[in-house]
Amino acid sequence: MREVEVVGVRVEMPTNQPLVLLREVEGARYLPIWIGAVEASAIAYAQQGTPTARPLTHELMQRIIEGLGDELREVRILDVREGIFFAVLVFSSGVEVEARPSDSIALALRTGSRIVCSEDVLDEAGITSTNEEDAEIEKFREFLDEVEPEDFSE
Repeated sequence: MREVEVVGVRVEMPTNQPLVLLREVEGARYLPIWIGAVEASAIAYAQQGTPTARPLTHELMQRIIEGLGDELREVRILDVREGIFFAVLVFSSGVEVEARPSDSIALALRTGSRIVCSEDVLDEAGITSTNEEDAEIEKFREFLDEVEPEDFSE
């Protein structure tokens, strides 16, 4: 398993489909995962530390976990089949729960939990950046500095 960090979310053109971009902490590979607009907003809110008037779903999940006396230890992205990614939430109590990567990432950002990805998933779906892609990623970072979570609302 390789630790990854969230670079951010963006809307891919021309499909208008949001994606979250992960990057190996120690390595050169990136992992793009296409996600829904709601999850894109949730990830963007968490990354930017944007407060909400009432708890959003992932904030509620965080509070339930804490209320039950458990802790999210890590998110594991374990598999990709036909472009669909699969993840597991791993709790300190030893409980493991299957979840979508997008929901898992949004929850991990709120709890400060680490995100790891299997080597097989990175080999199959990861991309290694070139100088040209590095320039594109820098544009992506600039975009992230300007985007607001509401931009992902439908």
